[in-house]
Amino acid sequence: QVQLVESGGGLVQAGGSLRLSCAASGRTFRLYAMGWFRQAPGKERELVASIYSGGRTYYTDSVKGRFTISRDNAKNTVDLQMNSLKPEDTAVYYCQYRETSDSAYWGQGTQVTVSS
Repeated sequence: QVQLVESGGGLVQAGGSLRLSCAASGRTFRLYAMGWFRQAPGKERELVASIYSGGRTYYTDSVKGRFTISRDNAKNTVDLQMNSLKPEDTAVYYCQYRETSDSAYWGQGTQVTVSS
């Protein structure tokens, strides 16, 4: 099992920044990718950004140029730096840890609210 603890959410005005952090513990000796998803009220959960074991990153189009995902292998953490935040970024953000391409663990979620 892998346990994930997220931190860093909160309330920010449009144009502001937040940094989310996710710490993984437990059976973390195998890693395929870590990432951040988000779910806004009434919407499906969507992938925001991923970072794979080799360092390759993926961003959904709506956050490209504004968000940056990074990983600290020694600490088993993955961060999401979010700049130029928009009201449409408001959502609960979830950290995901994947041991393989088809197995995943989830964090409990952290609320991000961007006011206009």
